[in-house]
Amino acid sequence: MKTNIKMIITERIEQKIFHIRGKKVMLDKDLAELYSVPTYRFNEQVKRNKSRFPNDFMFRLSRRETAELIANCDRFKMLKHSSHLPFAFTEQGVAMLSSILNSERAITINIHIMRVFTHLRELMIRHKDLEQRIDALEKKYDRKFKNIFEAIRQLLDPPPIPTKPKLPIGFHTLQKKPEEKTTLTQKRC
Repeated sequence: MKTNIKMIITERIEQKIFHIRGKKVMLDKDLAELYSVPTYRFNEQVKRNKSRFPNDFMFRLSRRETAELIANCDRFKMLKHSSHLPFAFTEQGVAMLSSILNSERAITINIHIMRVFTHLRELMIRHKDLEQRIDALEKKYDRKFKNIFEAIRQLLDPPPIPTKPKLPIGFHTLQKKPEEKTTLTQKRC
């Protein structure tokens, strides 16, 4: 039963990770929801500890980024008319949240979030490894298949077959050999 709950929490967390400005981030609204606190209370705690969150740990989304987020995700419709732009927390920012949020639930959720970020990073490393292996295979087999591709090209573009000169169609008089008579014949090609 515990593994099912962990799977559900992991899936929920993975769905809340976005790729913004080249970084994997989670938004303040989603984090507050996971920690079971109102977003404004969550942001109050962050603002009280502003020195713990430099720009590479947390940043505020621009209006354009927020509009794009609203257009792509229905669950952010309420941000459309909000006067406050959301905060985005990188993996390091989420780790720093553990130092300012001390409830039992916050600690448990933070551990799950850090595990998800680690899992995603491992997947990316594996993905790059597979990509490199495929590139190596392509280079290796391109040489071997080069002969096959050349043979196929030769089959597609065979050399021209020499043709005999064609005789014109119709009745023609044959040249008379000294011992033969002249005859009319019809030749077809």
